Amino acid sequence: MSAHKPLKLEDILNSDIWDVDYEPHIKVDSRKCEKCDVKPCTYLCPAGCYTLLEGRVLFSYEGCLECGTCRVICPEEAIDWNYPVSGRGIHYRFG
Repeated sequence: MSAHKPLKLEDILNSDIWDVDYEPHIKVDSRKCEKCDVKPCTYLCPAGCYTLLEGRVLFSYEGCLECGTCRVICPEEAIDWNYPVSGRGIHYRFG
């Protein structure tokens, strides 16, 4: 009997490949973002693309998992989200 140790999420994501486009597929309207008190993107983005620094949200699209969580949870509708150009973005590798 073979016992397999479950993989951690970080290990699974490390097997994926990102083909990052120079043009961001997500744009954040910082004026709308400043009005937000709760900033849910900073704690609900599974890839950690949004971070809080001195009260401002910093965004980095390069590690995006393309799940769309940020556009759904943003109470100020400050996030313009699209899929990356065809063939770009994350390439999931299973196995």
